[in-house]
Amino acid sequence: MLQKLMFSLMLSSFITFPIIFDFNIKSDVRKWIIVDDVVMGGRSSGNFRLNDEGHGVFEGDISLENNGGFSSLRYDCGKILLEGKTQVNITLLGDGKDYQFRIKSNSGDYYSYIIPFSTSGEWEEIEIQLKDMYPSFRGRRLDGPNFSDMSFEGITFLIGNKKTEKFKLVLDKIELK
Repeated sequence: MLQKLMFSLMLSSFITFPIIFDFNIKSDVRKWIIVDDVVMGGRSSGNFRLNDEGHGVFEGDISLENNGGFSSLRYDCGKILLEGKTQVNITLLGDGKDYQFRIKSNSGDYYSYIIPFSTSGEWEEIEIQLKDMYPSFRGRRLDGPNFSDMSFEGITFLIGNKKTEKFKLVLDKIELK
């Protein structure tokens, strides 16, 4: 009986359903955190909130002062088992700027797997093939294979276009397909 309970608890610690996050007015967004270039002396500032419609809004200002130039929004989603899923679909309203989507195979990894994407300024669904995500650390592509794991533990949205700019990314849903 104890073994069965432990197995059940172990399985419940992994997320296996296709929705990673579905924003709505009742969403608990406390696990979404901002990490700006201020951690390295920069002066960029991002913030995150739910708007009146229940969408997640990641917005702010990018500054190149003090060698800065990025803002990121991170979510510790726990272990997401892919179970045959090969892509992440993100329903969002962008501002016409370029962003990066990042995942970590393990939360303790020093590097992330990343892929850039562009936004159109309209509501759209961005389709990200997991196999196309490549390893990167501090803006440098690493010499290693693209993502091929059976799970991941964290996601990040990052803007860092090497210019001073305002940004706004409105998030509706993030799901596996």
